[in-house]
Formats: sequence, structure tokens, C-alpha cells
Amino acid sequence: MFGYVRPALTQLSQEEKDLYQSAYCGLCHEMGKRHGFWTRFTLNYDLTLLAILLQICQGGDRTVCQRCPAHPIRKPKACLRGPGMERAADVSLILTWHKLDDDVKDHGFWSGLPYRFLRRWFHRPYRRTAQACPGFVDQVQGCLERLDQLEAQRSPRLDAVAHEFAAMLASAASEQAQGDQARILQQLLYHLGRWIYLMDAWDDLDEDRACGRYNPLDARFEGKAKEEQEYVATTCTHSVRLAYSAASLLELGEWERVLENILCIGLPAVQSAVMDGRWKEVKKLHKGRYMHERSV
Repeated sequence: MFGYVRPALTQLSQEEKDLYQSAYCGLCHEMGKRHGFWTRFTLNYDLTLLAILLQICQGGDRTVCQRCPAHPIRKPKACLRGPGMERAADVSLILTWHKLDDDVKDHGFWSGLPYRFLRRWFHRPYRRTAQACPGFVDQVQGCLERLDQLEAQRSPRLDAVAHEFAAMLASAASEQAQGDQARILQQLLYHLGRWIYLMDAWDDLDEDRACGRYNPLDARFEGKAKEEQEYVATTCTHSVRLAYSAASLLELGEWERVLENILCIGLPAVQSAVMDGRWKEVKKLHKGRYMHERSV
């Protein structure tokens, strides 16, 4: 995943920050427990939101205090545990492995060596997890195969390309909810996935041009994507609003303010930074601020 789905920490109360952190730390510990210590380093904000949503739907919440392996002398932190966190850890590993596989394809032999190494390192836990989640793996592979075909054709059909990535993320909700709740969660993740894909495409626009790689925005606008920034921003904002509309139909309980913060404040702030070219600077600042909050 990409790390675009972030909360606006300054707009959260301390209690809400602690709640969000319990999911972040809980997912980190669950990934280490289920898939090995090094998989913790693939943790990011996108996956934390996925974990929160799956936990909301699965229920069975419990909180335990555990020490952070990166900061063993600090006091233990609250970590959320439950079926949703377990599922999120499995989904996270599967999506991360396929992201590494995609990175290998996007880079030459020498520049792709770090990705080849990581893919190899995660291969065993991936195979084990894939056997436990065959339905989800089949859906992910199907979406990625269709996405690869569209990219190989340098397809200008922006909605068709974004759809495959969005459908892949939406499939993470399969078997995790029932009835209306399942449909709502799938819609939320679908529109969130579409937004993530378009953000990544815009963020990579200059690099893709320099390397001659396919970029769905440049293909759609025939090399003039920068001139269509307002259009791209509008369609991205529309996806965020649809994701929020879906979230508002779920019984969010104590997570309501956190989800509202992420979808209504965090995502628009990230979108603005990505489209204005400030994202790398903002990301570094955000990381430093969050690490400070965690150490308090």
C-alpha cells in the first residue's frame, strides 16, 4: 500500500489519538505474531484504517498492553486485539507482497534488487497466508492480472484502470461482514481504493514520464495531465465523499470521530499536498510528529 490514508492528528483529542494508536500498535503486533518480526516494517496508515474497519465489523474487541519492540524501555502501549486485527494482518501481508511484486516489474534488474530481496524474504509467510485466505488471494490476483493487461495496453480508460485497484481493496471485506454491512464496507473500501490509486498516479506522474512508464493519468489526458489538475482533484474528492457517505451508514461507535477525522480532514489534506507537489515534505513532517506523539 502507499500510506496516503492518514489522520489529521492535530484535530484529534488525546483520547482519540490513543484510540487510533491502539489500532496502529495492535496491527503491528499482530503482523509480527502471525507473519514474523520483519513484516512489521511494512505497516502503514492505509492498512491501519483497513484494520479499524474490519475490527468494527468483526467485533470481539479487547485491549492489551504491550511493549514496542522498537522502543523496549518505554512503558507498554495499549494494543487492540481481535478477529478484525488478525484478518487485517493477513490482508496486509498479501497486499504488501503483491506491491513488492509490482515494484519488481516496474524496475530494472539493478534498481529492482531491493524489491526482489524483500519479495523473497516475505515469500514463505505469504505462501502460508495465501493458503489460509484462498478466496481473497484469487480476487487480488484476478484484479492485478486485469490491471496488468490494461497497463500493458497503455489504456486511456482511467475509470477502468482505477476500478481494478479499487475492486481489489474492496475484496478485503469479503467474508468479514454480512448483508447490508458487507455491501457498505465494500463500497467504502472501493471508493477509498479508487482515491488511493489516483493519488499514487498523480504522485508518480513526473517520475513515470522520466522513465517512460505507463501512467493512467497521462494516458487519459494524452500527456497533458498537469493541465487537468482541477478535473483530477474533483474526481478524487468525489471518491472521498462517497467513502464518507458509506462510512456514515456503519455503526462506528467510539470510532466515529476518528473515521470522520481521517475521511473529512486527513484525506483532503493529503490530496492537497500530493497535487501541489508538497507531499514528500509533508510526509516527513507528519512522520516526525506522529513518532513524537507515540513517545509521549
